Amino acid sequence: MKQTNAEILREYGPFDGVERVHGVTFDGQHVWFASDGQLNALDPASGETVRTIKVGADAGTAFDGKHLFQIADSRIQKIDPTTGQVLNTIPAPGGGNDSGMAWAEGSLWIGQYRERKIHQVDPDTGEILRTLASNRFVTGVTWVEGALWHGTWEGDESELRRIDPQDGEVLESLKMPAGMGVSGLEADGGERFYCGGGGSGRLRAVRRPK
Repeated sequence: MKQTNAEILREYGPFDGVERVHGVTFDGQHVWFASDGQLNALDPASGETVRTIKVGADAGTAFDGKHLFQIADSRIQKIDPTTGQVLNTIPAPGGGNDSGMAWAEGSLWIGQYRERKIHQVDPDTGEILRTLASNRFVTGVTWVEGALWHGTWEGDESELRRIDPQDGEVLESLKMPAGMGVSGLEADGGERFYCGGGGSGRLRAVRRPK
């Protein structure tokens, strides 16, 4: 396994009225992050929050190219980002013990924190299609260029890990600085990961290794 220290490119926040940052996703223009009771759209260039949607939002966030998906308690909401309307809800696989969420290859990929698992889920029905095991707590989840990454956060230690999507083997690890946890995780398709900072109320951009 290749292990290096994470390079923090930029830190955003704290934000007014945001105590905790949960899920994180990227729509090609804005970084969306979940905080209790709302989704927030951040302009990553200016660092300004340009929009909020009032909706249950206490875990992972994903974007499928058209819609936002947001975990709230034991369900996943499909949201129209233009209107903020909830279009559909499906059960979350962890029944309220879910963490991160990503969209890839027509499926939602959802972390279960303490169970150390990542589920591939049908976005229309909530059916679990496949389950990957991790050997650490799973926080945020993202796919980028065919690679599956997830955050871990145990005690004061947090990492970004690239794992084999077939068997869950850890292939690469980026160790976060002490005291910097990773809640949500999303790649922008370029050189950056966006990482939610949990109770710090911050969001961080981390360099993605090529």
